[in-house]
Amino acid sequence: MFFAKGEIQMRGIAHYFMLAAVVAVTLGMIWGMQMAASEDHTMRSAHAHLNLVGWVTMAIFAVYYHLVPEAGARPLARIHLGVAVVGVVLMVPGIAMANSGGSPGVAIAGSLVSLASMLIFLATVVIQGRQR
Repeated sequence: MFFAKGEIQMRGIAHYFMLAAVVAVTLGMIWGMQMAASEDHTMRSAHAHLNLVGWVTMAIFAVYYHLVPEAGARPLARIHLGVAVVGVVLMVPGIAMANSGGSPGVAIAGSLVSLASMLIFLATVVIQGRQR
């Protein structure tokens, strides 16, 4: 074994970002399997956003906050988590609604909230870079 038990643990905000990422990828996998089984891929763009923004982006946030725990200890990190989760929760169903002929309003709102999340992350990285 490379690491002693308990030597590497993801804690705090990093853990919550990783939890959100794993929930997103699990839902994305189930949704992808359902689309494959039904041979109906009309929701592929919503599925792709769930996997990319929900899984990949949240996991990258988790790794960053794990590697830079000082950034994760700042109040801005908790705001970032909330904004990021709300962005995915709005964007993915919003895209699905728009794909079904509904208004794109929720998708647009979710996209803007997700952009705000990325801008918060940009600010976090810049602020932390200046601290070192």
